[in-house]
Amino acid sequence: MARDLHASTIFALSTPKGRSALAVVRVSGPSAGTAIAALCGRALPAPRHATLTRLRDPATGAPLDQALVIWFPGPASFTGEDMAEFHLHGGRAVLAGVLEALAVLPGFSTAEPGDFTRRAFYCGKLDLSQAEGLADLIEAETAAQRRQALNQQGGALAALVEGWRRDLIAVMALAEARIDFPDEDLPTGLEQQIESAGARLCGEIGAHLARAVRGERIRDGYRVALLGEPNAGKSSLLNAIAARDVAIVTEEAGTTRDILEVHLDLDGFAVTVADMAGIREAEGAVERVGIAKARSWSQTADLRIFLVPPGGVLTEDLEALRQPGDLVCASKVDLGGRAAEAELEISAHAGEGIAALLTRIASRAARDLDADEPALVTRLRHRTALEECLRAIRAALEPEKLPELQAEDLRAAARALGRITGRVDVEDVLDQLFGSFCIGK
Repeated sequence: MARDLHASTIFALSTPKGRSALAVVRVSGPSAGTAIAALCGRALPAPRHATLTRLRDPATGAPLDQALVIWFPGPASFTGEDMAEFHLHGGRAVLAGVLEALAVLPGFSTAEPGDFTRRAFYCGKLDLSQAEGLADLIEAETAAQRRQALNQQGGALAALVEGWRRDLIAVMALAEARIDFPDEDLPTGLEQQIESAGARLCGEIGAHLARAVRGERIRDGYRVALLGEPNAGKSSLLNAIAARDVAIVTEEAGTTRDILEVHLDLDGFAVTVADMAGIREAEGAVERVGIAKARSWSQTADLRIFLVPPGGVLTEDLEALRQPGDLVCASKVDLGGRAAEAELEISAHAGEGIAALLTRIASRAARDLDADEPALVTRLRHRTALEECLRAIRAALEPEKLPELQAEDLRAAARALGRITGRVDVEDVLDQLFGSFCIGK
């Protein structure tokens, strides 16, 4: 265990600049009740009821604030430990006085980012996937991200993975029986049972892996690449979409060298629109690097939008990047003329066609990301563990597999599943995960 849970921790939750009408100080650990007694000079209030009381400095008796105090005895608390909350007026002097009074109590220390969620994990109130769901919920900026995070925080992924793990353990028991009792009268069809159960697990895990990209895109953003030759109007379009100057716009070809991204909320979905170097045969080394980055980014995008100015056509280099469902737009139509195969006409200068383009992008994002069944695999870590599990099960089902090797493959598959919920081998991800929380969660 990375942190001593016998010590109580305290922290302040307020606005980023430290000014708010309300500040909340929480205490978690075996000394949480001591904090209430020390500051309130009274017995513990009724659990989970807000009690108005005057807080005093236990050393001097000087008043600190008139506050609401709430007592959460464990295990019926967020962390599973005893917890106390002090809802204070948000002035800096009030907050500083309460924190100073608590800090001198024996066994108290200031919380680090994610400490309370880490404690909840160690106390069994959350598994690792639920903690990740909570982190995603805190960071959620769109309705789709909120729905997905709530689903994961509620334990949907954990329940699915634990179900697979139980099934794997049952299959492992059959495989172990073949090893431990080779001369016994074992039930007939044991190998067929192992093969049937393994094949079913492969099918279910494979189906969820097929939806993994959708879950990751909801969390990280639907990726849209703006492509075209230099001076096709990509940077002007990005600025028009963002309603601010994100990209430098000049008449000089090759001005954009790096990937410039704008993050949007379109109909409840996070969308990342990227401007990048114009695709052409460049002479300069810097521009060649920019074009290579543009090709790489666009190949992993969910939608590519090709801009063709008046009199222009899609070059062979651009056609090579084109995929089914991509969109071709005539740009700079305020100058007259349009591309023959364009589906939309756009003028970033005049604002023409921008709304229609955003509608098309939102429609594509909804089509690709929205579904009746939510995606439960939302992070690369989940996908990697499931892929490892799938490989191990398939290895176990290879023909003429020795029972000892089959059992080891099945154990490897179970360990991979355990890493998703935090049952095994998780210390390397804990600091990174909980460090992403704010101080106070």
